[in-house]
Amino acid sequence: MSDNNPPVLVTGAAGWLGLGLVRALVRGLPGIFDCPPFSASPVRGLLGPQDSETELAAIAPEMELIRGDVTKQETLELFFKGAEGGVLFHCAGIIHPKRTKEFFEVNAQGSVNVWEAAAQAGIKRAVLTSSNSPCGNNPHPDHLFDELSPYNPYMGYGRSKMVMEKEIREKSLAGGPETVLIRAPWFYGPFQPPRQTEFFVMIRDGRGPLVGSGRNRRSMSYIDNLAQGLILAGKAPQAAGKTYWIADQRPYAMAEILDTVEKVLEKDFSLKCRHKRLRLPSIASDLAGLADRGLQGLGFYHQKIHVLSEMNKTIACSAALAEKELGYRPQVELEEGMRRSIAWLMDRPSERAKLINP
Repeated sequence: MSDNNPPVLVTGAAGWLGLGLVRALVRGLPGIFDCPPFSASPVRGLLGPQDSETELAAIAPEMELIRGDVTKQETLELFFKGAEGGVLFHCAGIIHPKRTKEFFEVNAQGSVNVWEAAAQAGIKRAVLTSSNSPCGNNPHPDHLFDELSPYNPYMGYGRSKMVMEKEIREKSLAGGPETVLIRAPWFYGPFQPPRQTEFFVMIRDGRGPLVGSGRNRRSMSYIDNLAQGLILAGKAPQAAGKTYWIADQRPYAMAEILDTVEKVLEKDFSLKCRHKRLRLPSIASDLAGLADRGLQGLGFYHQKIHVLSEMNKTIACSAALAEKELGYRPQVELEEGMRRSIAWLMDRPSERAKLINP
């Protein structure tokens, strides 16, 4: 890499998505990017004040790391210094905060701060990560969201991402970097946080939650598939000004997701599972939704209540536009992705101990 070339910048570089993207940027993706996709450019990462550098140091030891805070625009100056003509991937965000105001401080205003700093620095293209949540839940089980689907945000997180999308889109019309919005559904794979290990443990112990019939579908995105979509959005000229959904080839029924994790745990890692489910009636999610809405209305957020509220919902999308315009080709589906995810955590003693000890 040459420092004479404009950098590739990644916010949230130490997060789940950020780590997966950085790995793809510096090592490529087999069969997609057989060499690093921005090989002539240095990669620079923005870390939050408390973020660990450990994983990044193992993936990209030569990577430049800057500490900053997206909620404080003045701290972004150093991150964007000398970055004129570069490409920005904005992955920083908050999903499970303590208070709902953090959704809007980080996901909405924080993203605007990053975009404005990028514009001031002369960044050529900004790729920002959004979510399925601005569109909410599908109106019927066979429906797929696409880029023309209307806004119908789900709770505070969805509203914060909708505000981000609208404000960034409006600002980009007046100038600044070429801007691309990427909507990512539930993603999975290496670099997962502890809550994902807890999900695997619940399935192992027969407590995997199945609400209603389990036939409701969820779009998911393996971390390398999502990284591929982000990188393509950063490179393709025709992506400027567009929004794309990025997901695995097809949505998965909730029952299939739980069954697949159980299968991989036993078949590939010899971890005995109880072959049971924590079965709840569909109304359990509906009641959780009422509780979630009430709590969020008071400014509070409870992760488990929120997650339960979504467990009977279909949240599914089509990535057809990204396939057509960007050449997006998801290479990994659920079973292989879960195999890689579990293999990653089995290499980490603290997470391995949780999974192998009943």
